[in-house]
Amino acid sequence: MTKVEFPIETLAPPAKMPDRVTASLLSLIRSGDYQPGARLPSEMSMAKSFGVSRTVIREAVSRLKSEGLVESRQGSGVFVRSAGMDMPFRIDPAVAGSARSVLQIVELRRGLESEIAALAAERRSPAQLDEIRAALEAIDADVRGGGDGVDADMAFHQAIARATGNPHFLSLWDFLSQFLRGAMTVTRALEASQPDMGSQVLDEHRALLDAIAAGDPVAASAAARHHMVMASRRIGTLEAGALGA
Repeated sequence: MTKVEFPIETLAPPAKMPDRVTASLLSLIRSGDYQPGARLPSEMSMAKSFGVSRTVIREAVSRLKSEGLVESRQGSGVFVRSAGMDMPFRIDPAVAGSARSVLQIVELRRGLESEIAALAAERRSPAQLDEIRAALEAIDADVRGGGDGVDADMAFHQAIARATGNPHFLSLWDFLSQFLRGAMTVTRALEASQPDMGSQVLDEHRALLDAIAAGDPVAASAAARHHMVMASRRIGTLEAGALGA
């Protein structure tokens, strides 16, 4: 088996060691350095490689076990598990502070929003359409009142997800939204300083609403995808430091 080099230089001060070791092991597993069925090095070996105590290694491995990523085999060691139904979907919270990673989340959201919009156009009830329309109006009202419109913007997209009638789309959107709030706050501040950009976003939202109101799933999907593509471009115009990267 090829020896895996642990990224010791990326580790934080001792107080953060369990978090950093967990993140490093998680990265090695997800990158394929440790394939399903592979045995992790011994506690002693990992402690030496990371330059930490065996207690830290034990805690990190325990966290991976709770995530369903590894399992102990009596007398044999700790092994990487194959994907199973009890393995949760997880995104490192650190992505909220990286412009590049936020862009990756938006790419993930692109396909999701397109399908959500299409289904909403097919299934939305009159009451749900009113909710979507009210959320869009709330964005403008919040901005005119001196707010940033972030909560209303999120409510707009959430209302569209709700209109699919599929609770799994709503749950997945809610999960991803926690990683988008920071980026949305920054981009809305940018829009406030550039009126043309703010008008562009409003037009994208209106096109999405109009397609859903018309019951046109093809147009709704296209409008949602266009909105996500443009969102990526807007985030791309930001200095990396604006998102704390």
